[in-house]
Amino acid sequence: MDLLKDIATEYQTVFYLFTVIFFIFGLKLLTSAKTARRGNLLSSLGMLIAITATLFYKGILSYDLIIIGLVIGSLIGIISAYTVDMRAIPQFVAILNGFGGGVSALVAIVEFLKGELPVNVQKLPFSEITKAMYFHGAIALDMFIGTITFWGSMVAFSKLQRLITEKPIVLPAKNLINLLLLVGIIVLGVLLTLHPENTLYMIGILVLASLLGLSLTLAVGGADMPVIISLFISYAGLSAGTLGFVFLNHGLIMVGALVGASGLILTRIMAKSMNRDFYGILLGNITPPEMKESKDSKDFYQGKIKSTTPEEVAMILESADTVAVVPGYGLAVAQAQGAVRDLYNELTKDGKEVYFAIHPVAGRMPGHMNVLLAEVDIPYDKLKTLEESNNLLPDTDVVIVVGANDVVNPMARDAKDTPIYGMPILDVDKAKSVVIIKRSLAPGFAGIPNPLFIKENALMLFTDAKPGLSEILREYKELKS
Repeated sequence: MDLLKDIATEYQTVFYLFTVIFFIFGLKLLTSAKTARRGNLLSSLGMLIAITATLFYKGILSYDLIIIGLVIGSLIGIISAYTVDMRAIPQFVAILNGFGGGVSALVAIVEFLKGELPVNVQKLPFSEITKAMYFHGAIALDMFIGTITFWGSMVAFSKLQRLITEKPIVLPAKNLINLLLLVGIIVLGVLLTLHPENTLYMIGILVLASLLGLSLTLAVGGADMPVIISLFISYAGLSAGTLGFVFLNHGLIMVGALVGASGLILTRIMAKSMNRDFYGILLGNITPPEMKESKDSKDFYQGKIKSTTPEEVAMILESADTVAVVPGYGLAVAQAQGAVRDLYNELTKDGKEVYFAIHPVAGRMPGHMNVLLAEVDIPYDKLKTLEESNNLLPDTDVVIVVGANDVVNPMARDAKDTPIYGMPILDVDKAKSVVIIKRSLAPGFAGIPNPLFIKENALMLFTDAKPGLSEILREYKELKS
């Protein structure tokens, strides 16, 4: 045991470096549904190395609490993996982010209340005053980031879980209030660094950071929650990295920087996919301007909608050679992935080329639709990206849109007075025929009508996704019999 402790002490940074390398390759593998499972395993192995190295280094392997914590955490993780509905993955991610930020803030609070510098900080080649200022400055920053991450993530979870309204709750003079809160946090952070004996400064930072986290996130509508969640992924990483500076732990610093950077990259991708201003997101101004008053939706669609039946859709599919399926959040809500898989199997059995056109934000998070379809064994090579799909769609005979709305709305290309203008969309209107499976003409999150529904090549099948797809499959089989 002593030998293992000596090795862990001597090569601790090397072990942490291996952890980061495993995380980087794990993230790379997570970019593909085909290799995502291996990516998860590789990342888990990296975390195991980091935890093991830390425990040996600290010499606390015999602590019963460590074992109890590992068992409880593992049980919660396993149960959650099997019980959390695929539709609830975004809010599950949000609450995990919140726990990450909350833990960082709590550890910082405990270290502050202990009133002594960690061993690594004591070894710094600075004066005692400089060491103390460094330590308490890092504590203040960690409490700020961790607290804002916790409360922001809790609001995101509550909105997605519909515990509170998904509509934006915007305070009067929100930007001014947020600026004053931020200035107050900075002032209190400086005071805490200079006068760490006064715990009121710590309490003040926690209170103001909590208010700022609530203000920033309450002002975001449900449609934009995926972006704010990806931003809090970055914040959770930054809080871990900042905690690394508290203890001078190279592993926490490297992993925190990696997760923080990855979260920002994801946020930028999400911002581009949803036509949001990336820098506005960082400042909390995420909700797009309201669309100018235009025609009422009823007037927009009046007399222009062409309804269809499962039997007619089956006939169209029977004569098609290439078919695309565009899944949306409605497919996840209806739990229709099994039904779409059955239709896919029947069509491919007849020699038809079928692929799935995936928009990055078709669900509530990037990759949501990919995971949903992989869950029912849709081949990975049939899941096409936005760019790949738009190259294929003009030559596609039939597109079946299941529960998607804004991501196929041509207004994104044409109407400058709409919230989605400039957002990359799937160009399904360029296909030869389009069948839209939808319960009603209700708008998507953007709250605007969809000209796709009245295109000459578009047909509307008004039904729930799961029974609608099952009925199409039944009619299709009858045609062949």
